[in-house]
This record gives sequence, C-alpha cells and structure tokens, in this order.
Amino acid sequence: MQQERIRKAISGYPMLLISLLLLAVAVASLVRIIQTENPWIVIPLVSCILLFILTLVGFFVVNPNDARVLVLFGTYKGTVKANGFYWANPFYTKQKITQRARNLNGDKLKVNDMAGNPIEIAAVVVWQVEDTFKASFDVDRYESYVIVQSEAAVRHLAGSYPYDTFEDDAEETLTLRAGKEKVSEELERELSDRFERAGIKVIEARISHLAYAPEIAEAMLRRQQAVAVVAARTQIVEGAVSMVELALQKLASKKIVELDDEKKATMVSNLLVVLCSESSATPVVNAGTLYQ
Repeated sequence: MQQERIRKAISGYPMLLISLLLLAVAVASLVRIIQTENPWIVIPLVSCILLFILTLVGFFVVNPNDARVLVLFGTYKGTVKANGFYWANPFYTKQKITQRARNLNGDKLKVNDMAGNPIEIAAVVVWQVEDTFKASFDVDRYESYVIVQSEAAVRHLAGSYPYDTFEDDAEETLTLRAGKEKVSEELERELSDRFERAGIKVIEARISHLAYAPEIAEAMLRRQQAVAVVAARTQIVEGAVSMVELALQKLASKKIVELDDEKKATMVSNLLVVLCSESSATPVVNAGTLYQ
C-alpha cells in the first residue's frame, strides 16, 4: 500500500540556464545553415529545439502552502511541498494540490431530529489537505467527496440528538440547541473519521444554522411560550407561598392580631390572589371588624 512520499526536486535555475544555452545553439545552427547551406547542420538544430522544448516542459513552481504530485506513466513518484522554482522529468504529470485552509459553507438541510421533528440545519467546516497521495488517488475528486461526506455527517448528527427538550431533565439531556460545544465536537470527530480516507484534516466544524422547519415552527413557538409561562407562574406561586408564610409568622410572633383557622384561610386566599394575579389588585378598606 503506497503512502505519501515527500521528495526534493531539482532547482529550476540551472536548468533554465541550460535551456537558454540550447536556444542559443539552435539559433547559431540556424544562422550557420543560412550561411553555408549545409543540410547536415539541421540535425543539431532539430535536436536543440526538441531538447529546449522538453526542458521547458519540466519547469514548475510550488507556491507557499501548495504541493505538486508527480506521476510518471501511472506510477506515483512523490510529492514536492517545499515552495520554489523547480525542474523535474518532463514526462512527469505535475498535479497541483493546495494545502491551504478552505471553508465549506454547507447548504441548509431539512432533516428530522431524534424526536422526529422536522428541522433545518447547516454547518460550516474548515478543512485542508493533509495527505496528498490519499487526496489524489484514494478518492475521486476530493472536493466533491468533502461536500457529500459533510452533508451525510450533518444529517447523521441531526438524527442523533433532539432539537430541544421540554422535560424537567432538560439540563441533563444533550440537545442540538443547548449543547452547541459538545455537538460541534461530535461533528468534528465524525467528519475526521469520514475524511481520513481522503487525507483531509478537519480544523473546525460548527453548526451555522439551526431552526424548526416552517410547517411546525409556529406550533413549537407556542409550546415554548407555554413552557415559559408555566415556569414563570411556578416561580411566582413559590414566592407568594413564602411571603404568606412569612406574614403569618410575623403576625403570630408579634401578637398583632389573633386569627382563627377560618380567618387564616381567608387571609391566605386573599394574599395569594393579590400576589399571583397578573393585574394590580384594587384595595378595599374594611371599616368594621374582622367578621364583617
């Protein structure tokens, strides 16, 4: 099984000088033919021209964070990663592969979460080529491979977790909306496993869009509002009960007034109505006794 091999190429500057010398010899031969009309000088002329052309074909440039994969008649000969001006066998095919970080802004996908709710989800993936041999020969068009596998990973992730939870154990349940960091880590891990065949390294992966599908968005919004109202009312009731308990304790400890069970029940009822009501209470002054 072949692996990536880093190789050094011949500097292109000495070969550039040789190619200029060949060109000079070819021009001199052409001038000689014109002056002497000697047909045998055609042989060195043609030879110099052919060598000059072959020499030019062998030149290539490797820019920073780029690489050239060298292949000779179907045989992998190595990868040149050091940037510079080089020359190699003119019969080599020199496939250019960039190793710069690249962004994949995924399309919005309509999928079902773990609870079966239709949602829209999209992700942004930052990736780069790490192994040029795998990227060139283990997959067909690694850019398309990255797009397809990213979409498959996002679909699988969306089906592995619920969008949100409305139960009491919401903090213990990992959801797509609440567990963004952990979900992103899981997405990076799955993408790394999928991209390993193509020699691709995942630098970062994040969910860029997450929402309910339009057909259930309104219903889910009403559900969220109902849960929020219930939670708020529960908090209000707990506070009101504490205040009523404190009021009764203060009245009893300071002996301001003695209340029987019936009056305590009435006082508790009135206080709870005042404290738990959504509108302001209108006070009524009692000018008589407690029993009037």
